Amino acid sequence: MENIIIIGSGLAGLSTAIELLDKGRGVTILERYKVVGGRCADWVADGMRVESGLHRWLGFYKALPRLFEHAGLNPDDAVIWEDELEIRLPDGGPRGVLGLAPLHRPVQTVAGLLGNNDLISPAEKAQLTYMFTAGLLDYTLSKKELDQNTVYDYARKRGVSEEAITNMLIPVTEGIFFLPPERYSAMVLMGLLMPGVKRPHTIRVGSFSGGMTEVMCGPISEAIVRRGGGLQLDTTVERLAVEDGRVRGVYVNGELIEADHVVLATSLGAAQNLIRDGLGDHAWFQKMLSLPTMPAVTLQIELDEPALPEDHVVFSPKTVLASYAEQSRTTFRDVPGRLSIDMGQPEKFIGQPPETIFAAALADLKRVGIDIEGKVRRYRVVDHPQDFYLLTTGAESLRPPQATPIPGLTLAGDYTKQGLFCSMEGAVISGQRAARAVDRAMARG
Repeated sequence: MENIIIIGSGLAGLSTAIELLDKGRGVTILERYKVVGGRCADWVADGMRVESGLHRWLGFYKALPRLFEHAGLNPDDAVIWEDELEIRLPDGGPRGVLGLAPLHRPVQTVAGLLGNNDLISPAEKAQLTYMFTAGLLDYTLSKKELDQNTVYDYARKRGVSEEAITNMLIPVTEGIFFLPPERYSAMVLMGLLMPGVKRPHTIRVGSFSGGMTEVMCGPISEAIVRRGGGLQLDTTVERLAVEDGRVRGVYVNGELIEADHVVLATSLGAAQNLIRDGLGDHAWFQKMLSLPTMPAVTLQIELDEPALPEDHVVFSPKTVLASYAEQSRTTFRDVPGRLSIDMGQPEKFIGQPPETIFAAALADLKRVGIDIEGKVRRYRVVDHPQDFYLLTTGAESLRPPQATPIPGLTLAGDYTKQGLFCSMEGAVISGQRAARAVDRAMARG
């Protein structure tokens, strides 16, 4: 049987592997870390269980649940539905809870839309409704033109007030992908909303019932091994083996591991480094190599008691708290209190000492009415200098497809062409498409 090497055990790599195994192909996954999962991993650091970031499962996902079922798993075992989010403004500002499950929690959803008038007035709700209606139509008719507008510019053109931008659009943009509306592509935002608009009955938000390696990526990788796939952890690919314009394998610890095909399923920054080293002069890769990345910084805190009365995502615009959640009743039930925070303005915190990041978060937590001083057991900072591709205007045109013109090489990752952008669903879709591209390439010989 042929040997297809997949570099990376995130959802893109796992999805690629299981699809290829189902096609009768032989695969081996090489993962640089000691745990599987990539950006969807959890592990123990100095006695504290941490995760790569604060992730949520969205009800309109289709590819990710199918990946679970493909692996013989039940996605319901991995998800605890929260179906709401909260917005807390700092310095005594209003708060509001929005229901996010029209089918499963209709009363709460309708009450959230009709209420919260101190957070956003009826007139501002009308402004946002008009903006999103127009934006979704523009997304359908002309994605390229829409991508020329930031969320902020598009909102102002549609008459949305500055207060509504602060209270709603900053949470929606910076809270999800750490970018303020002045930098966030309007096309990306509308594209993220479109699946829910098409299938409103599926709109839900859930947290994980355990660490993501524990309840998702680990069981999927075990299913891959049971089906005959290989998995090597703590294995860093140093460079691609390129010979006569073809990728023939990879180098690990200076040794060549030959392969019939290589799937590069790492994050964008790591993929760019490997491409730049072996194929950096090739014209086809120039757009991909110029696709900008953006960082992520997560602060995770163990407490003597819960920081919040509910386990759900909270957004706090005009603070360093892009999004955060109490997790002691859902993902980390082995500790009395657990607060995870995705830091806003992450580029400001990359490389900063953990105590500096903790102090900045602590100050803004107080501003939104959360005082955890004297309750902290320990904390950890997890940062990713090149976590996602930058969701700014114009970046869409730089994203590569999965198939490449280089024999023996295919790409997978949420930065590759697919409609769900930087998401778990997008990573899985990219893996499915990568597997089809590899299968076609192998069939041609």
